[in-house]
Amino acid sequence: MAEYNEMQTVKRRFFAMRNGIVADTLRRSMPEYRMVFGLNLPQISEIAAETGISRRLAEELWADRRTRESLLMAPMIFPAEELDIDTARRMRDEVITPEVADILCHRLLRKLPFARSLAMEKVTSDNDLERYTAFRLLFNLLPEGAAEIKPFAEAEFSSCCPLTRAITRALIDEIDFLAEV
Repeated sequence: MAEYNEMQTVKRRFFAMRNGIVADTLRRSMPEYRMVFGLNLPQISEIAAETGISRRLAEELWADRRTRESLLMAPMIFPAEELDIDTARRMRDEVITPEVADILCHRLLRKLPFARSLAMEKVTSDNDLERYTAFRLLFNLLPEGAAEIKPFAEAEFSSCCPLTRAITRALIDEIDFLAEV
């Protein structure tokens, strides 16, 4: 019987759970990827839980820039306590879709003691996706720093950027709600 390394085992799991119809739809709307298996987040989370925490495998998955599911699983298995600020910055800056930004921020970056400064470094970036990632991370860090975050979110919302408009509206609404409580 053939012996597979961890990456091969993960890819075989992706393949076994693939959904062709979803994959075709995603592939048409996400030209950034060469390979899309069409897995949903619970399926990817299940594979991540079975795989366990592994920095080496997480970095290998993150380096697989052509496969959607690899980029989504990497933050799920990266040990937060081993993530230094330079690696966190690199990962933040290498995000290629809002979906990857959402998972990276929610599953990994928000756990870091320097998460807020990591986000604040990019709230005024010239790159829409970098700003989206920054505001997504800040959303995960509420209620801390709400007063400092709100003016940046309002300025971004006013810019009418299609990519950041929904996240900044939700962020402003959440800050306002927290102020009432």
